[in-house]
Amino acid sequence: MSHPTSTVLEHSVFGQSNAPEAAATALADWLSALGRVGLATLFLWAGYGKLAHMDGNIGYMKAFGVPGPELLIWPALLAELIGGAMLLVGFKVRWAAAALIVFTLPATFIFHAYWGAPADQVMNAQINFMKNLAIVGGLLTVVAHGAGRVALDRA
Repeated sequence: MSHPTSTVLEHSVFGQSNAPEAAATALADWLSALGRVGLATLFLWAGYGKLAHMDGNIGYMKAFGVPGPELLIWPALLAELIGGAMLLVGFKVRWAAAALIVFTLPATFIFHAYWGAPADQVMNAQINFMKNLAIVGGLLTVVAHGAGRVALDRA
């Protein structure tokens, strides 16, 4: 009969006890990368949309009383494009995610203030408000945990 300590030692020496942990770590690394890609896609698409449809986005900003929308659209689209690209490739992701949080929170309260929306727009505004809070939650996770091992920072 084998002694319990020798079984633990045998497993650790031959790497058998680490296999499930290594697989879980590898899976977590790839899931982290996929999460970053999802967040990045959202911001890259939004930044591209601002660039491709500048006049419509400026009009949208004016409709919500944003001062100087012709000027403010540029830092908005740059934040989305640069921050999104940084998330995508895994470069300085904590900084990128923090910057995108600083961008997303005010935008959420300006453009999706469902409590002041006309009755026929409340549901849509509330859905978008909650969606943005979920995006901020995802970004906070990136700030807390970083890029993971599948990232440019790790190369």
